[in-house]
Amino acid sequence: MGKGKQSPLMYALPKTVPVMVGYLFLGAAYGILMKVNGFGLIWTAAASVFVYAGSLQYAGVSLLAAAVHPLYALAMALMINARHLFYGLSVLNRYQDIKRGKLYLIFALTDETFSVICNEDPPEGMSKGAVYFWISLLDQLYWVTGSIIGSLAGSMITFNTQGLDFALTALFVVIFTDQWLSRKDHRPALIGLVVSAASLVIFGQDSFIIPAMVGILAAIVGCGKIDKKKVEERVCRENG
Repeated sequence: MGKGKQSPLMYALPKTVPVMVGYLFLGAAYGILMKVNGFGLIWTAAASVFVYAGSLQYAGVSLLAAAVHPLYALAMALMINARHLFYGLSVLNRYQDIKRGKLYLIFALTDETFSVICNEDPPEGMSKGAVYFWISLLDQLYWVTGSIIGSLAGSMITFNTQGLDFALTALFVVIFTDQWLSRKDHRPALIGLVVSAASLVIFGQDSFIIPAMVGILAAIVGCGKIDKKKVEERVCRENG
């Protein structure tokens, strides 16, 4: 590496600071919930390393505490994380040329990591795969660290855990607000809000996630095709 040339790690680090702030607190809240429900540090750390799915891990606390049937837990996991199918489709172009570490990138694609990667364009000459890897790994390290801190704190301090599970929703609101302020085109955000609200009314709280994601994807793809057609028509007019 030439003198003065920035490494992918140092380039990725400041990009993940907002996620770090959220994940340390969210992870700590998760660690506390695990501890007060009878699951120690090893369980908490293992879940954050091998499961690494914030909303599923929060839901998993009650599933583990109630010792539900594994098939029911599997169905819940698929329902909660079905949105990642659509995230995966959205990053196909970004990940398709990556040779090393692609499986980890797929595993580590959380909501927050997705929001960072989708807005990231590494400078020329810097490996995109390396930047995406460090963004993904740093985000997971924040989550694991936060959950361990929470588990240790839960062992030493008595907490009132009411409302802690709302922390994940709060982080989503912060990310949505940041995306809204940083982008001029608000159509994707508005599509997400409208389609999600409509799906909630039509399908109910327990079944709206998958229809909402399908509707959002269809609407965004439709808008993309309309925009592409407009650009082609404008080019045709300009070229006579």
